[in-house]
Amino acid sequence: MVKNMKDVKRWLPGALVSILLIAAILYFVDIPKTIAAIRAADYRFIVLALILSFVWLWVRAIVWRTLLRDRASFRDVFASLNEGYLLNNFLPFRLGEIGRAFLLSRKSGLQFAEILPTIIIERSIDLAFTAAIFIGAIPFVVGAQGADRIAIILGVVVLAGLIFLYILARNDAWALDIFHKFSARWPKIQRFGGSLLESFLVGLAVLTDGWLFARFLFWMALNWGIGIISYYLTIRAFFPQAQLTWGMFAVGAAAFGGAVPSLPGAVGTFDGALGGALTLLTHDQSTSLAVALTSRFFNYLTSLVLGGYAFSREGQTLSGMYLQLMNLRSKEKTADRD
Repeated sequence: MVKNMKDVKRWLPGALVSILLIAAILYFVDIPKTIAAIRAADYRFIVLALILSFVWLWVRAIVWRTLLRDRASFRDVFASLNEGYLLNNFLPFRLGEIGRAFLLSRKSGLQFAEILPTIIIERSIDLAFTAAIFIGAIPFVVGAQGADRIAIILGVVVLAGLIFLYILARNDAWALDIFHKFSARWPKIQRFGGSLLESFLVGLAVLTDGWLFARFLFWMALNWGIGIISYYLTIRAFFPQAQLTWGMFAVGAAAFGGAVPSLPGAVGTFDGALGGALTLLTHDQSTSLAVALTSRFFNYLTSLVLGGYAFSREGQTLSGMYLQLMNLRSKEKTADRD
C-alpha cells in the first residue's frame, strides 16, 4: 500500500519500534501465564469496562462537536470520529485524523480546512490532560509523601498553561509573525511549521469564547474521567488490589504508548507502555500484559463495531479510503510547495 520510498522511510522507523517491542514482549513474558490470567479474570469488571469504552466514544463525540461549535449534527460527528479511529487502527501515518476531517466535510456543510484545526487543538489538549493525569498519579502509586501537594502544584501548572494558550489565542497574528521572522532562514521549516501553526491558532479560537471553552473543558474532563474508571475496572478484573490511581497511571502510560511511532494501532508500543507501567506496580509481567491485550481488544472492538458500521452505511472500504486520503495528502503537499 505504500507508494514510494518517502512513505517507506516514514513508515519504517515506527515498524521497527513495534517489531522490537513485540519481540521483547514475547521473549520476556510467559505467554501461557498471560492466557491463564485472561481466562481467570473477573469478567463482571471487563463487561463494565467495555460498556464504558462505548460511553467514552459517545462523550468524545460531544467534545469534538463542541469544538466545531455544534455546526455539524451529533450523528455525523459520531460516525466520522469512529471511522477515524478505525482508520488509525489499520492504516499507517495516523491517517485517521485527516480521515475523520475529510469524512465529516463530506457529511456536513463544513470545509475540510475548518475541521482540521479542531482536531489539532483537541489532540493538543488531550496531551495536556493525559500528561497531567500521568504525572499526578505517580506520587500516589509510589506512595510518595506530599502527594496532595504535588497534585495541587500540577493543577496550577496546567491552569497556567491554559492561560498561556488563551493569551496566544488573543494574539494569534503576533505569534504567527514572530514565528515567520525566526524561521525565515529555514524555508522548509517555515512552510511546514507555518501551516501547522496557523491551523493550531485557528483551533485556539475556541479559547476566546469563555462559555464555549468552559463546555469544552467540562466534556473533556468528563471524557478522561470515564477513561480512568474504564481502565481501573479493566485492571481490577485482573488485580483485585487495584486502586483508582492505577487507572490514572494506566491512562497516561497508554497515551504515551499511542503517541510513540509504531505500526498502525500502536501495535507493540501501546502494549509495552501499558504492560510495563502495570508491571512496575505489580511485578507481574504476564498478568500486566493480559490487561494490555484486553484494552487493545476494547479498542479494536469499538472501532470495528462503530466505525465499521458507519463505513458500511456510506459504502466505504479501508482500501478505498486509504487511496483517497493519500491523494489528499499529495494535493496538500503540492499546494504547500507552490
